[in-house]
Amino acid sequence: MERCELEERHLAKLAEYNLQGVAREHCAALRYRPGEVIVREGDEIEGLALTVRRLAKVSRSTPGGKNLILCYYLSDGMMGEIELLTHQRSATTTVTAISDFECVSVDRASVAEQLRVNIPFWQRLGAVLADKLQRSSENYALSSLCSAQERLCAYICKNAPGGLFCDQLTDVACSVGTSYRHVFRLLADLCREGVLQKSRQGYRVKCPEELARRAQAGRGTTKTDDPNKREETAP
Repeated sequence: MERCELEERHLAKLAEYNLQGVAREHCAALRYRPGEVIVREGDEIEGLALTVRRLAKVSRSTPGGKNLILCYYLSDGMMGEIELLTHQRSATTTVTAISDFECVSVDRASVAEQLRVNIPFWQRLGAVLADKLQRSSENYALSSLCSAQERLCAYICKNAPGGLFCDQLTDVACSVGTSYRHVFRLLADLCREGVLQKSRQGYRVKCPEELARRAQAGRGTTKTDDPNKREETAP
């Protein structure tokens, strides 16, 4: 993690949430490299973070050590607002940078003060929470209505910055609701069909249009997997 000087884009992000009045010494611009943990589940959370740019993933872990990807941030959103509103000191999720990631952190005490008097901030906070609820509903529909291949294609579409997919396949399996072996077979199928290409770094997206089409194919319909090719689910 690199702490840097507040720049114009950081001040603009604060203004989006009507937090431009917060003292500069209570704000910090933070940058993270791909793969770096921004917030770790169970660690003490210091304040509210406003996403400035790039991509990160949000996950929860099980007692057995498996990770479930909950959602993605693109260039907008908050981190730490649920813990703030529920008066929790520990992070409830883990946030990991997928690409170079940048955010503005605001001291928890300063944000708590804003909650008492800042109505525009409340309105934006409510919009952020509503957006997360909508994305959670969409993820639930995706897992319920789509085949394993469609879920995997949707996952790759969200997690291939620059057209390169290199996530841990064990995490992928947990997130799309199938086994590691089945994910590996599905990736081999996509390579054989020219949608992906295996490389030393991971899987290169060769045909983004076809990948996006397959990701959307099962939305709004019920699963129709071939019973002779029964999907292998994770235990």
